[in-house]
Amino acid sequence: MVRRGGRTLLALLCLLLAGCNGQPGPAPADGGPAPVVSPGPHRTDPLGLVGVWTLTGVAERDAGRVLWFAPYEVRIFGTRCAPLSGGWRADPDGLFVAEISGASGHDGESCWAASMSTPDWLRRATGYRIEGNSPVLLDASGRITARLIPGARLPAGTEVTPGEPSGIPDEVRPSFAPAAPLPPARVPADRDTLVGRWVPVRGNRLAYVELATDGAWRGSDGCNSEGGRWVSGTAGALLVTTRPVTLMACDNVPVDYWLWAARRAAFDGDVLVLLDGQGTETGRLRRAPR
Repeated sequence: MVRRGGRTLLALLCLLLAGCNGQPGPAPADGGPAPVVSPGPHRTDPLGLVGVWTLTGVAERDAGRVLWFAPYEVRIFGTRCAPLSGGWRADPDGLFVAEISGASGHDGESCWAASMSTPDWLRRATGYRIEGNSPVLLDASGRITARLIPGARLPAGTEVTPGEPSGIPDEVRPSFAPAAPLPPARVPADRDTLVGRWVPVRGNRLAYVELATDGAWRGSDGCNSEGGRWVSGTAGALLVTTRPVTLMACDNVPVDYWLWAARRAAFDGDVLVLLDGQGTETGRLRRAPR
């Protein structure tokens, strides 16, 4: 059985928008920039990223390839192991995070390696903005890592719909809306205070989350290895992607879902509190003892 963060909502999207691909297994801690970016001065609609785009402004081997965004899911066409597939999150303040976690090719170990390797331009992207009808992805310093040109077409025989903002289900839109502000008594978390190893306040003592400075995270629900990427912003903003995992039964603590559903992170004393877009707590963690 394979589980991805945001189980119920993502399962619905898979039915509506063509399904989710991904290879099970833990995420490698690949390199990347510091997972923080300052939001832009004007809010924008992250669903403006949804669509089919031609990649420009990237390394020669990726230039001209087709990039497909549906809510939460990204695919890259034009590689030997195409499509590469994975997840992404973005918010109205310009935060962005994505990673590749699957490949559909059958070239043995080569495509398995491709499924576990996010392209550098995508791994470095921690922000975005929309310039006219052309989105751009930005690194932590505000430099463009990729420009997305409209008008691309999916390869013939592709078993996904193109994906357009007008066709996005209403139940999906709140996940991309501005997040509720933190309660006044909470202290916003930032990149420096988030980095490290955390354990649930209650539940399976083997469950944990480890947030790395390179933007990767790994963890366990108590018996299943989990991982993905993360990015933080101002006022406790937090966005996390999760990889599919093979689900083994145990006294699980759904730390992957806590992270995936979270839009803000803050401290209640020494306890890290994760909150969704409506301000509802998704989970509580303590820093693991050394």
